Amino acid sequence: MATYKLDAAHSDILFKVKHLMITTVTGQFKNFDATLTSEKEDFSDAQISFTADVNSIDTRSEQRDGHLKSDDFFNAEKFPQLKFTSTSFSKKGDAYVLKGDLTIRDSTKSIELKADYNGSMVDPWGQHKIGFEAEGTIKRKEFGLSWDAVTEAGGVVVSDDVKLQLNVQFIKQQ
Repeated sequence: MATYKLDAAHSDILFKVKHLMITTVTGQFKNFDATLTSEKEDFSDAQISFTADVNSIDTRSEQRDGHLKSDDFFNAEKFPQLKFTSTSFSKKGDAYVLKGDLTIRDSTKSIELKADYNGSMVDPWGQHKIGFEAEGTIKRKEFGLSWDAVTEAGGVVVSDDVKLQLNVQFIKQQ
């Protein structure tokens, strides 16, 4: 069984949400961790666990970040972490399908992400590294992130759809 730990310095956990339905706001979590274990070289049996510190949310706006940490959205004081635990990581052609349980606040839902394996290499310091990119969409209201507002013209301020984009590098543990 091989165990890989996330190389956070070479990884990004991003989300994208439509604002006023005319533009997309991108945010990220700055503090996160993940572990991947696998017996198969193609990772088709991989088990993945992931956590992110909600207080590390960054959308390049302190006011918006504060609102996202409030009870209108994540309620970081009561629920300081979001968690993901894989239930399957199956190969489909050249890509993978990552399924698992995502917990935000006190809601856990099954989600599915499309993932690409970008390869492996040994870096100049002898560390064996692997890289993946994964993406998918969740409905924020299913996880209790239910704040809503409507513009005077009747438009939605924040979309229910949240696009997830993960660019991750793992280091094989000895």
